Amino acid sequence: MPFLPIKDDNPLRLIRFQVVTVGLIGVNALVFLLQLLMDDQTQWDLWLQYGLIPAVVTGKTTLPNGLEVIPAWASLVTSIFLHSGYFHLGGNMLFLWVFGDNVEDATGHVRFLPFFLLCGVIAGLTETMMSPGSTIPVIGASGAVAGVLGAYMMLHPRRQMLVLVLRTIPVRLHVGLVLVIWIAFQVGAAFWYDHNGGSDTAWWAHVGGFVAGMVLIRWFKRREVPLFDRDIQSDV
Repeated sequence: MPFLPIKDDNPLRLIRFQVVTVGLIGVNALVFLLQLLMDDQTQWDLWLQYGLIPAVVTGKTTLPNGLEVIPAWASLVTSIFLHSGYFHLGGNMLFLWVFGDNVEDATGHVRFLPFFLLCGVIAGLTETMMSPGSTIPVIGASGAVAGVLGAYMMLHPRRQMLVLVLRTIPVRLHVGLVLVIWIAFQVGAAFWYDHNGGSDTAWWAHVGGFVAGMVLIRWFKRREVPLFDRDIQSDV
């Protein structure tokens, strides 16, 4: 990505602390620490068992004997909590930390978790639909986190945030602009790799998760929470 989010200018209003967001970060970090204790073969087997393999979900292939420990559909959820490396985990958790608190504020603690997981499931289904024969495990929280970004886009597009452009230059921009650039990059990369060879990034999962978040937030947010920063004049 051409930028990294650092912080937004958007205080919490209805909750005191983003307990579910922090809990999700903690669970993902704990699972990754457990992965670090495994040798390479054991970790690969874990990804096969609990990662999302589109060809398995669509029934085009099956896992080797002894590796099928959960139904294929369950991997749409379990894959969210697996990561391939420090940067994979760190990038996803950074975006979740920066954007998740205000979305959790809008939904409340109880509804934020199912919102997050449902976005992840839809992201996985999108990737499966676009690559139904792929036998490569899809892992990571990026699709679910993309749903959080999509929700934030609907809730707070006019807010300001600090980002690092080219990962070095601090710039303050409107959230709406930042997220338009982000989703445009994902869509462009998805089409480019579709026509120029595969990628180790599930670009379509990002796109599907983002769209899911934009749509679903209307039903998951609290009734009194407006969309599109309609109450921004009372705060800034």
